[in-house]
Amino acid sequence: MNMLITMTVNSALSFCLISIAFWLPHLNIYTEKASPYECGFDPMSSARLPFSLKFFLVGITFLLFDLEIALLLPLPWAMHSPNTTTTMMVSFMFVSILALGLAYEWLNKGLEWTE
Repeated sequence: MNMLITMTVNSALSFCLISIAFWLPHLNIYTEKASPYECGFDPMSSARLPFSLKFFLVGITFLLFDLEIALLLPLPWAMHSPNTTTTMMVSFMFVSILALGLAYEWLNKGLEWTE
């Protein structure tokens, strides 16, 4: 019963806060506030420049391999566990899946800067 009350109160509070956050910013919209600021002058061009997708993909690839290193870092300590074979198989499968992903990205020329 306590869990049901807690979930109901949490859901109601979350809904109230989300609705307040959704409606509150729409109260004071005018053109000066919505325009980009360039030292007090009117903008000369659009402030919304297109973003290169290559930089985004390289950043995501970096994060994936950084996560791989973070997950494989405790591997030497895991080797002292009684199930060394299981630990090695799981780590080998993990590295194999990431290597296949890297090979796929390399073959599809996802790592090249020029097109």
